[in-house]
Amino acid sequence: MPDNVMPPRSARRFAIDPSRRLLALSSVALLGLAACKEQKRPPRPAPVVSTQTVTKGPLPYVVAANGQIEANRTVAVQSLVSGMLTRVAIAEGDEVRQGQVLFQIDPRPFRAELDRLQSTLARDQATLLRARGDSVRFAGLAKDGYVTRQQLDQTFAEASALAATVAAGRASLERARLDLENTTITAPISGRTGQITLRVGSLVRAQADPPLVIINELQPVLVRFSVPEQAFEEMRRRAGLDKALSVNIVPNAGDSSTKSTGTLTFIDNAVDRATGTVLLKARVGNADRSLWPGQFVTVGLELMVEQDAITVPSEAVVTTSNGAFVYLVENGKAKRVGVKVGRPSGTLVKLDSGLVGGEQIIIEGQNRLQDGAKVELRGALSKRGPSGASRGANGRGKRGANGGANGGANGADGKRGAAQ
Repeated sequence: MPDNVMPPRSARRFAIDPSRRLLALSSVALLGLAACKEQKRPPRPAPVVSTQTVTKGPLPYVVAANGQIEANRTVAVQSLVSGMLTRVAIAEGDEVRQGQVLFQIDPRPFRAELDRLQSTLARDQATLLRARGDSVRFAGLAKDGYVTRQQLDQTFAEASALAATVAAGRASLERARLDLENTTITAPISGRTGQITLRVGSLVRAQADPPLVIINELQPVLVRFSVPEQAFEEMRRRAGLDKALSVNIVPNAGDSSTKSTGTLTFIDNAVDRATGTVLLKARVGNADRSLWPGQFVTVGLELMVEQDAITVPSEAVVTTSNGAFVYLVENGKAKRVGVKVGRPSGTLVKLDSGLVGGEQIIIEGQNRLQDGAKVELRGALSKRGPSGASRGANGRGKRGANGGANGGANGADGKRGAAQ
């Protein structure tokens, strides 16, 4: 190339001193190493867990079932006589007492019939009195031969027939008196009335459907429920058939915290082969009227109370193909302990072996644990949270600031070196 010709710009750029190129490359490598060292990931924090103390104490043996409330007694009020309804003395949904007047049927036809029968009876009684007097008189004449034996027998027969007529008249009079009383319809039991089907002015027919009103006794009420045959056998084995077992009732709708207590009063005498269950009934006082006929409830039949039972929350037990285990907290570390799970009881489960009570058991966060791993208690973390957060923020902020400053300085040096 001639001396008076300048080399291209790219050629001039690569014509730099090799020592300077080596220095620039070394600076870049050092910056890379510093960045890698600055971005090193912090150690993984200990898992945060929640614990609860293992309890030891009495645990009821309860058989759960679905039940339905029914009235202790239900009466469909019907009229025993036919007539015009002249008075309705109650309203729908009223609380009534036994013997309280509910309806009134026009009594005038029945009073008239009673008066007629009374008059007929009085006439028959007078005729009977005369016939008996004739019989006595004919008996004396027959001794003297003035009356034949046939006339005497006829007189006694007439007196006997009149006596029967009088007896029938008395029965008819009693029936008429009863019909007159039945025109006033009273409550046969105490309870709450339902819908009234007839109003004033309607014609009431004796023993006709639908009934005038239905009364349900609400204090007490019955709980009707069925238990599987296996649970029934367990009940027989633990409590027999004659023990008044306690029954807890919780409504399926509404306030589920409301619980009523009753007593088992009825056990069916056969197993229903269609369902494989046994029908049971319990009586509940229902003083607060919280239970209503037809309502669906959850029933807990308490068979016995097991003393010194070890119970833990069901979510604390981890079940695998090799068995069940739980995690305990000892000295800030998780300890895996194998257990034998017994029967459940609501949200708790009974342990037949593995724990003795009083241990701190992990109930939340155990899916991220291993045996011997360090753990952080949720309560302790919340108490130490603000200070720990500030330390972390300050530490990371300082390191980030320093790293940024160093990086900027190194970058400036590199640019200067390249320019040179």
